[in-house]
Amino acid sequence: MTTLFISPGACSLASHVAVRELALPIQVERVALRTADSPIHAINPLGRVPALQLDDGTVLTENSAILPYLADLVPGTPLFAPAGSVERAQIQGWLGYLAAEVHAASFRPLNRPERYSADTGAHDGIRAQARVQLYRAFEHIERHLENRTWLVGERFTLADAYLGVFSLWLGRIGGEFEQLTAVARLRQAFLGRAAVREALGVEGLA
Repeated sequence: MTTLFISPGACSLASHVAVRELALPIQVERVALRTADSPIHAINPLGRVPALQLDDGTVLTENSAILPYLADLVPGTPLFAPAGSVERAQIQGWLGYLAAEVHAASFRPLNRPERYSADTGAHDGIRAQARVQLYRAFEHIERHLENRTWLVGERFTLADAYLGVFSLWLGRIGGEFEQLTAVARLRQAFLGRAAVREALGVEGLA
């Protein structure tokens, strides 16, 4: 059986939500992160989630690849758009932006400054600059959502499944991020979806 490996509260929640939105017969397995004995290392050498292991043993990694793959298993799903369409490209564009500008460029140095300097004295500065970068990244999203509920096509898509996870992370930071009212509206709409509540329940985060 195809298995999706996730860790509670990690970015893998996006793919977990997609599995439930699409009602796919995929097993979801929780694994620990950043522990040497975690089974994720036998699946993904990078030790990261999400990781999707197919029936034939093939492993797919990264939300930006797994989310489109899952949606394409259900042709016509409103979570994605037809090949060659502008909407499909827009959704993929947001997936790329969220992976690069929000996750890798902002949340990662904010949460793990040791990856950017071995000097512990530099960590506070790294976190401070990462916070500035994170706010800038979300300002762009905030402007886009000013008169919208969702990122593309006025419906919940793969892009919103990914952004919804980061909106939850943002809710724990507070401070200036509380000014992002459009993002807060998306967070509440995200939490209102049955698939999101089910995924959070399975991850022990309801």
